[in-house]
Amino acid sequence: QVQLVESGGGSVQAGASLKLACSASGFPFSQFAMGWFRQTAGKEREFVAAVKWSGDSTKYANSVEGRFTISKDSAGNTVYLQMNDLKPEDTALYYCAKDRQRRRSFTPTRNGDFQSWGQGTRVTVTA
Repeated sequence: QVQLVESGGGSVQAGASLKLACSASGFPFSQFAMGWFRQTAGKEREFVAAVKWSGDSTKYANSVEGRFTISKDSAGNTVYLQMNDLKPEDTALYYCAKDRQRRRSFTPTRNGDFQSWGQGTRVTVTA
């Protein structure tokens, strides 16, 4: 049974940093890409970042490029999202998710490429 548990959210001021973690179990973590998404009330869930199953390729939304870094620790079955220079528009519920496909040849970025979403961790950034 796939389980994804996010942690690390919180309330911070603009310009601060947070590091989110997603602990995974129930599947061969090293063979799947992982992604981070976020959602605010009344809006669709949006892509934030993803890391290829091999860990050697990453993709980012334009809005977070240069500020956020995703990384994958296959030994620890954990995917991280380091968020720097946070802005009020980063306020959202952040989810991690597992790729639907094992060893996908490219780094997925679409909602439909992922499954098994976690319960989310909330990030609030005040001006």
